[in-house]
Amino acid sequence: MKRTANAFWTGTLKEGRGEITTQSTTLNKTQYSFKTRFESGVGTNPEELVAAAHAGCFTMAVGAALSQQGLTPGELHTEAILDLDMVGLKIDGIHLELKASPIEGVSEEQFKQVAEGAKANCIISKALSVPITLNVTYGA
Repeated sequence: MKRTANAFWTGTLKEGRGEITTQSTTLNKTQYSFKTRFESGVGTNPEELVAAAHAGCFTMAVGAALSQQGLTPGELHTEAILDLDMVGLKIDGIHLELKASPIEGVSEEQFKQVAEGAKANCIISKALSVPITLNVTYGA
């Protein structure tokens, strides 16, 4: 299976602009620029997309792990916080904040073990070479 995305850019770094389109067209000529990446502006940026991908992948991995144990996951909400070092121009790490509704018969410790396993084994986590931290709020 292959997934694709396309990027277009024109102009200089600071005054230029670009567009990102995904295979699914969920992003379809979505704008990005220096301002959306390093300041504030309307559009997206590569780091935001990495954080979104990680949040989605990790949350699905938690759901899958629970399902494999014969459990029905409740609500799972994940925020991925990507730390971008502006001086070194590198990603220093990603922190995952997971809030989960309780599952009957599953202790907080058991749930945290499942979440830690998902953190280590989700496809996006495996693709990243940065520290990944996790905080779980169970019963939220």
